[in-house]
Amino acid sequence: MRRVCFLLKVKSDRIDEYRLRHADVWQEMRAALTAAGWHNYSLFLREDGLLVGYLETEDCDAARAAMDATDVNARWQAEMGSFFEDLDEQAPDAAMRPLSEIFHLA
Repeated sequence: MRRVCFLLKVKSDRIDEYRLRHADVWQEMRAALTAAGWHNYSLFLREDGLLVGYLETEDCDAARAAMDATDVNARWQAEMGSFFEDLDEQAPDAAMRPLSEIFHLA
């Protein structure tokens, strides 16, 4: 299982709404993530909007491609795109760049 961590930046004026949206993620979206191989997926949000995402997956590229193939992901990304800074006109999931793991204590 590969551990994946990524960063995004939520716009400061949208932080409260972003938190509310994630308090009730669509069941269809949750099921799609699980089916696509996203495990132990967590989002952490700092007060200034820094978003840290973490997940575990067998194959990150395959898991992302599986989500890209779903209608629910297209709808979710369309709704969430306006919450983020610096996406360069990409959907949030396309803008996420995994960080390099440099240490892990098992």
